[in-house]
Amino acid sequence: MENALNAATPLRSNDPERESPYVAGPATQVFARKSFKNSSMTPSNEKWPACPSIESNMNRTFRLTIEYLGTPYAGWQIQPIPPTVQRTIQEAISRMVNHPVTVIASGRTDAGVHALAQVAHFKARTTISAEKFQDALNRILPASITIHECKRVEDDFHARFGAKRKRYTYRLINEVHAPAVGADTFWQIRNPLNLTAMREAASHLLGTHDFKSFEGAGSPRATTVRTLFEACVHDHGQGLVTLTFCGSGFLKFMVRNLVGTLVDVGLSRTSPEAFKGILTACDRAKAGATAPPQGLFLVRVEYDEIPHTPRQFIDSPLYPAGLWLGPC
Repeated sequence: MENALNAATPLRSNDPERESPYVAGPATQVFARKSFKNSSMTPSNEKWPACPSIESNMNRTFRLTIEYLGTPYAGWQIQPIPPTVQRTIQEAISRMVNHPVTVIASGRTDAGVHALAQVAHFKARTTISAEKFQDALNRILPASITIHECKRVEDDFHARFGAKRKRYTYRLINEVHAPAVGADTFWQIRNPLNLTAMREAASHLLGTHDFKSFEGAGSPRATTVRTLFEACVHDHGQGLVTLTFCGSGFLKFMVRNLVGTLVDVGLSRTSPEAFKGILTACDRAKAGATAPPQGLFLVRVEYDEIPHTPRQFIDSPLYPAGLWLGPC
């Protein structure tokens, strides 16, 4: 079995930084480590050897920690028109174990939204080790997806239902002239933002509220009530502003709708007090426009019942600035 996995064409370079579970190349790095047809992010017709059939009945559960650049994908969830992150990973694993698998994430991300540490799980009848899965997947998958960790977990682990908290960070560039490099990782706002007013408005979000005013249409939920432990606006200098939200869960488009409305506050289109009224109105029509997807990152998913950690920046030079990689 090990020989079969090692026989896979080494389509990705073995970068030393990949040895660390949460440290890898920048999310903006999309330079192909393997050939792609017609310059799309869909892998070419290169073939890799299928693993031999597993005759045993060994159902095992694996947990994945995944980084992906959302730019080339129609979101996480499988769609009629590929590519999606879920489809890309599922097809690779199914080929390895020689039977269909379903990869379930902590939550869906929209088209163009990125993730530094999305968590997902899958079950498979296999004797392949977690380490071999990680190594083989990082050779097979496109350069826009990296598996930072793969480990065996108890069969009752569920990436979606077991999640306790999530952290999202949204990046803004508040400059007349924005960088061209990494333009798919921020939203440019040319007019000056009043960050003091934005912080005052964001403070109204802390605690448990009905976030119906910031819910996107078709949100799959039983209730629109959520708890936010953190809603912070931070000025990093040189025009970079981040908005970070840590909560028990999020509705469809909720973070992007919050960002769009907070930007309205920063541009003096809405006052901080009016923002509070928008929250309590439970009326989507009163909130601002949905912010574009490219500035949004899913940074962290927590499964342990531990207290929320106050925000501290521990930026990595390998990632775009402003993304906090610590626990939430």
